[in-house]
Amino acid sequence: MGGVTAASLAPILLVLGDEELLATRAVTEAVAKARSIDPDVDVREYQAGALVVGEIAEMLSPSLFGGRRVLVLRGGQDARKDLVAALLAYAKNPDPEVQLIVLHLGAAKGKAFADGLKAAGATVVPAAKLKGHRDRVTFVRDEIRRAGGKCTDDAAEALIAAVGNDLRELAAACSQLMADTDGRIGADTVARYYRGRVEVTGFTVADAAMVGDVPGALEALRWALHVGVDPVPIADAIADGVRTVARVAAAGRGDPYQLASTLGMPAWKIRSAQQRARGWTPEGLVQAMRAAAECNAAVKGGSDDRAYALERAVFSVAAARQGAAR
Repeated sequence: MGGVTAASLAPILLVLGDEELLATRAVTEAVAKARSIDPDVDVREYQAGALVVGEIAEMLSPSLFGGRRVLVLRGGQDARKDLVAALLAYAKNPDPEVQLIVLHLGAAKGKAFADGLKAAGATVVPAAKLKGHRDRVTFVRDEIRRAGGKCTDDAAEALIAAVGNDLRELAAACSQLMADTDGRIGADTVARYYRGRVEVTGFTVADAAMVGDVPGALEALRWALHVGVDPVPIADAIADGVRTVARVAAAGRGDPYQLASTLGMPAWKIRSAQQRARGWTPEGLVQAMRAAAECNAAVKGGSDDRAYALERAVFSVAAARQGAAR
């Protein structure tokens, strides 16, 4: 942390957004910076919704023994009006020995507080959920770069296909890859490393197709074929995915634990099928079953292009759901 000085610490840090990993990381990094200047820094955490104005003066007033303090205020969007007014007044003339870190989800609730802190010159750290696939590719590449490695675009794509979109899992996967390789990450590195995970990818393809996520399903499918998964279990997983949702949808919206014995299925499988069943009609499911059966016949009947048969099944299943939604 060379180059960190007391003057370079922002007196007010606004961590804005609802991605927990990014928000937590912003706080951890700010506290680490403050500790590098003063190892005895006093770090205190508060919940904005539970804080009353009387406590503000105490929280912000210089301590008897002096020394640097970091005050972390979580759930800034829940702060009450009088608290917001007191903090915005403080923000106009903050104590140089205190760093105030406000976490705010960044939505419409409590927007005036976030806007007021920005207007008072707070340093904003974005922590919004990553919306698009490109953002996640950039996230993976940045993670590897932060750890001192290099990562190609297609390696980042392969990692997302193997691990999924959850940022915590992606961050963990990046540090794992960095620990176990020389830090130069290409698509082949990822393929070698994740070959052991591929038994789940047939179901990953099926799950994504069942909720109408065509890009996600195709990405998982291409990844599975890329690392050498046989097309037959993928076709089986698609058929099983449609069948499971059809059976669970027919059983109604009951409690998964009570339905487990009736359907002869574990409760977790019923719960996830209930979520995937939303947006399906009986007609749509019949159509999807037909598509899965055609795919199975093509894949097991030695069709010339089994990859194409699987891709077509993904499109057909998603289209059956779309048709159902109309």
